[in-house]
Amino acid sequence: MDIYDKGISSEKRESLELAEASREKEWNYPSFVRELFHGELPWDLVHPFPQQSEAEKKIGSDYLEKIEKFLRANLNPDEVDKTGEMPQEVIKGLADLGAFAMKIKPEYDGLGLSQVNYNRVIHLIASYCGSTTVLLSAHQSIGVPTPLSLFGTPEQKKKYLPRFRQGAISGFALTEPSAGSDPRTMKTTAVPTEDGQHYLINGEKLWISNGNIADILIVMANTPPKIERGKEKKQITAFIVETNTPGFEAAYRCSFMGLKGVQLGLLKFNNVKVPKENIVLGEGQGLKLAFLTLNTGRLTIPAASSGMSKWCLAVAREWSKERKQWGHPIGEHEAVATKLSLIAANTLAIDAVTWLTSQMADAKKLDIRLEAAMAKLFSSEAAWKVIDDTFQIRGGRGFETALSLKGRHEPGYAVERVFRDARINLIIEGTSQIMRLFIAREALDPHLKRMLSVMGPRVSIVGRIKAALSTGLYYLAWYPKLWLPSKRDFSDLPDELRGHLRFASYATKRLARTIFLNMLIHQQRLESKQNLLNRFVDIGMDLFVISAICSYAVSLNKAQQKSGSPVELADLFCRQARERIAGNFKDISNNYDQPALKIAKKILSGDFEWLENEIIK
Repeated sequence: MDIYDKGISSEKRESLELAEASREKEWNYPSFVRELFHGELPWDLVHPFPQQSEAEKKIGSDYLEKIEKFLRANLNPDEVDKTGEMPQEVIKGLADLGAFAMKIKPEYDGLGLSQVNYNRVIHLIASYCGSTTVLLSAHQSIGVPTPLSLFGTPEQKKKYLPRFRQGAISGFALTEPSAGSDPRTMKTTAVPTEDGQHYLINGEKLWISNGNIADILIVMANTPPKIERGKEKKQITAFIVETNTPGFEAAYRCSFMGLKGVQLGLLKFNNVKVPKENIVLGEGQGLKLAFLTLNTGRLTIPAASSGMSKWCLAVAREWSKERKQWGHPIGEHEAVATKLSLIAANTLAIDAVTWLTSQMADAKKLDIRLEAAMAKLFSSEAAWKVIDDTFQIRGGRGFETALSLKGRHEPGYAVERVFRDARINLIIEGTSQIMRLFIAREALDPHLKRMLSVMGPRVSIVGRIKAALSTGLYYLAWYPKLWLPSKRDFSDLPDELRGHLRFASYATKRLARTIFLNMLIHQQRLESKQNLLNRFVDIGMDLFVISAICSYAVSLNKAQQKSGSPVELADLFCRQARERIAGNFKDISNNYDQPALKIAKKILSGDFEWLENEIIK
């Protein structure tokens, strides 16, 4: 399907077509976010807020107790940060606890934890040690266990999944030195042997989480292209590769700003011979496997973000009471007090999104590709703000390492370590920019399908006429509804939240109208208007989080026995979210995009090189 502007470069067209061919095209289950972008706020999909059963909750709590006890006794995160090494006895101890088989079904010797309980574990560990979090989450969420559980053959599952209960470590090898978010540029190849029973893999992979210590990898490689409709079509295929196979080399370990204990580096494949039975999902289905795996794989980042944010809240609260300036605790000064309040409100919002999307994943009644992407995008950005504000509240002590603080006999709050460890969350498993483009593409999908039915290159004249009539009738019925008030009054909600949901219901309709009108104005050029698409996504994201936090706050309020109502925090979050929404609506038609783009072109051409004067390059 050709949905892109004829004026784009052939390279970009090829990249877009490759991604388009690999994405999920059907929506077989409801999606809260998808409906939101089209003028509906399906409140019943998020309220009442889903809850774990008591039996399921106990399974998670019992396991959390074991993990916490083990980590407190055996792991010093600051030493891991200093030495860059994860102690082998810690890795072995985690394996003995089944931490590398948390989501694997019991029939394959796994623990069989639900998504909620698994994320509770990630949430706990992330509040303690970022490197340990990545070790487990990169292995479990996007490494071999998840794609194999979802798409592996019975033989593949039987052969490999039980090994993870014994402590085998895995990773997911897609990125290359010259190929990141654009898989078209991937160079690793997998060529069939003469007898057709094996493939020889050659190439390099970069920044593969756990790659340098992995026992088993999912490796993406180009298999021979196929000809479809007279055109060569690139085939990206996923292989199970055991790293003890001759020709595999962990050639270099990278060093990073944070997460000092992780093992990522440059992996080389030199005629690595892999049996054809190790193909997962099918030849040419590698990107599809990656996209589908990431739908739930991304949910560990919200869980980790929530754990880190709660830790920051505790540090900021304690320090704001203890530290005195001008005769008063700094938490009583307005500038710090405001930061402290927003840390708490944003933490509750991250928590709401984490557990809502985790419950959705377990229920398997919704299509959560958009919810998972939004949860990853929102939580990583909101947590970064929480951590940055905590850093600022701690002042110079936020900049000082935990070991240095302890050396001066002060509490060793590792704010600077958390600051360094958390920054990568805005990049891994889809950068914030890529997440916004992905969400925008999926949000526009129904409109694009109707556009294609009328303007597609392979549609006959008669087909165009019929499609135009059908599309016209649809929009004649759909568009006027976007001006009608919502019938739901949200009267069952607390007074503080009712107005926010009414606002969200109205803003959802306004967003759908705005998107539709901009599609009419820009048509196929809308794909290149990334700043405009980003504003659509940010509005939708805030509306999603408003819905999530309001529902979550109500559920917590019913169970809350202490003072400090979650409704207060939800109200504060919604107030700031509504300001962002109003600003984004304004910026859609009144912005400085064009002058900024004009200056950017001049910067790239060297016109402003004079500004780089008197520096050491």
